[in-house]
Amino acid sequence: MDVLVYLVPLALGLGGLGLAAFLWSLRTGQYDDLDGAAWRAIMDEDKIPESARLPEDQDAAATILTKPTEPGRKS
Repeated sequence: MDVLVYLVPLALGLGGLGLAAFLWSLRTGQYDDLDGAAWRAIMDEDKIPESARLPEDQDAAATILTKPTEPGRKS
């Protein structure tokens, strides 16, 4: 029973710390856009870096770089 003298204040302190963290996250706008991050994670945008792009005068058929296709789909 002597251990309760330590555990009860520890539990209350951790609960207060969790509540403070939650209130901080509300004030800083962490929950403003719940869907945006989820959609950004699954959006499929095939962006080719500038260094990998072909010059205007070069034919795409003559290079190894080709347009990416969707998985399971033949071009």
